[in-house]
Amino acid sequence: MITGLMFKNAVLAAADNITLHKNEVDALNVFPVPDGDTGTNMSMTMNAAAREAALIPDDADISLVAERTASALLRGARGNSGVILSLIFRGFAKGLKGCAQASPADLSSALSLGAETAYKAVMKPTEGTILTVIRTAAEKAHAQALAGREETALWEAACEAAAIALEKTPEQLPVLKKAGVVDAGGQGLVYIMEGMAAAFGGAKAPGPAQDTAPAEPARHHAASADMDASRFTYCTEFLIDAKGLDAQPLRAYLESIGDSVLVASDDTIIKVHVHTDNPAAAMQQAQKYGNLLNVKIENMVSQHEEIVRISEERAAAEEAPAKPEKRFGIVAVASGDGIRELFTDIGADAVVSGGQTMNPSTEDILKAVNGVPAELVFVLPNNKNIIMTAEQVIPLTGKKVRVVHTRSIPQGLAAAISLDESASAEENHLAMNRASEKAVSGLVTYAARDSALEDRSIRKGEILGLINGKIVLSDSSPLQAAYRVTRQILRKGGFSQIAVIYGAETPAKQAAELEQMLKAKFGGEADISLINGGQPLYYYIIWAE
Repeated sequence: MITGLMFKNAVLAAADNITLHKNEVDALNVFPVPDGDTGTNMSMTMNAAAREAALIPDDADISLVAERTASALLRGARGNSGVILSLIFRGFAKGLKGCAQASPADLSSALSLGAETAYKAVMKPTEGTILTVIRTAAEKAHAQALAGREETALWEAACEAAAIALEKTPEQLPVLKKAGVVDAGGQGLVYIMEGMAAAFGGAKAPGPAQDTAPAEPARHHAASADMDASRFTYCTEFLIDAKGLDAQPLRAYLESIGDSVLVASDDTIIKVHVHTDNPAAAMQQAQKYGNLLNVKIENMVSQHEEIVRISEERAAAEEAPAKPEKRFGIVAVASGDGIRELFTDIGADAVVSGGQTMNPSTEDILKAVNGVPAELVFVLPNNKNIIMTAEQVIPLTGKKVRVVHTRSIPQGLAAAISLDESASAEENHLAMNRASEKAVSGLVTYAARDSALEDRSIRKGEILGLINGKIVLSDSSPLQAAYRVTRQILRKGGFSQIAVIYGAETPAKQAAELEQMLKAKFGGEADISLINGGQPLYYYIIWAE
């Protein structure tokens, strides 16, 4: 049987293993532009579960461990791969609901529900991805359960089936075969399952490796840490006015009546710290060495309870949705001081920091949504890899939330501008989606890796021009690439406004030169404006309407 402690250790081992291999998984991404990086997203998502697992008592039922880690995964999910991973564990938790321990049949059912939950959440499931890998693993587990295999053997067989399915993904997706790689999300899942298998078998998974995710801020005080570490009630501290005495016997006595003992002395004074249930005995023994000074005794139990109460009240206040003061609000995801300011200027109530390679978590977006004093909040992900993450916010908040499927900064800006306070929620949602679809997005960035796409061979470091997410050209100069991208956009006709948003790595002088080039050639066709967006990764973002 798989106990709660075994499952807890499996989650920790899985986080270690995916973190150890995250760069390898990142390298499997086929599209050459800097993107959300599958390995990094899955690692950060899994480490959110590991942080929660570490807080769960070792004697907890497996159902509780599965439920709490699934919740942490949901809130910590980053990118599409992180969201799908959280959905797998959410289904897994459903399969283990009410179980104190997990039998082979329980594990099989949990894996099947994990696969089912992930498939249902994806609008157009694609075979040759992480979905195929988890479904194949679940099918193998079911067969093993019917054959009467025990738990660890069942999980190992499921891992083997997942690895075999992963190796077949290039045959199911031509883009993977051409690039000569397996599916990145599927590879990440295999590493996670292998880490869990090692823990179920009593072995330690490879690692640990340091994750790049910022640690969640601790919601406890030093006294809380003291309480967690000590079984005694009183924290007792004092000084002894003593000269040249050997304090070793006092230390030995204090260790017999308490823990966390500190006895430090110099030629004139002895400093004492001890956790004990009998402060009077500690002081009575200490008085044999000299007069006591600066005595301080604190009840750690009551201190801990008060700190927990304050912490819980503060956490509840942070998560409680702000009281509505207006009908509609907007939360946008963006990076770069200039772009964030632009969203704020056109009506966004909150801007969550994130974008390419910096996908925010569900928790990040949830906090922003809850902080907006509106009855209904429109969320603008502004990146295709953040849309699923944004949608996970809907069941977590008491607010009404609509996600507009914006895939770029220009689409997000167009959607935000179209919000009409006098219209209904449905009318606004429709109008914002339509506005975003009409906006044309041009991007100039660099190739993060060697790649082969369709009939194009791309080398790492090459300057790339994209229109609506599709690579249309390459160049050696960001300036020339931006000019050529804008020219291609304008050739399609029907645009009266062109905004050129330049990034953090683009010199202002170069951006001004581009503006003059565009005005000289196309000034009669459209109004051309230049904005300092300060965004990373993209030398230029071109917004055409």
